[in-house]
Amino acid sequence: MAYFDFLSGTNYPAFNRAAEQLRAKGFEVENPAENPQPACNSWNGYMRLGLRQMLTCDAVVFLPGWWQSKGARLELDVASRLSMPCFKLEELL
Repeated sequence: MAYFDFLSGTNYPAFNRAAEQLRAKGFEVENPAENPQPACNSWNGYMRLGLRQMLTCDAVVFLPGWWQSKGARLELDVASRLSMPCFKLEELL
């Protein structure tokens, strides 16, 4: 199961496109763009949902431009500390 890093709500089309491409290749995908809006509607709320979701997965997939996101950098740190495999999207397509 792969999890996508969360860049911003405005990047939902890229998340959904990547999820569709990976699902077509047979991957089971957890896509944070498909999560409901947290009650607090804050970055912290989105990250709490996303990190919980990420921890159910076997690997993390980073979209182009991931390094520009503080959330993606946090997710990379967590994934690295937990020895979760990390991939760039283009490596899997």
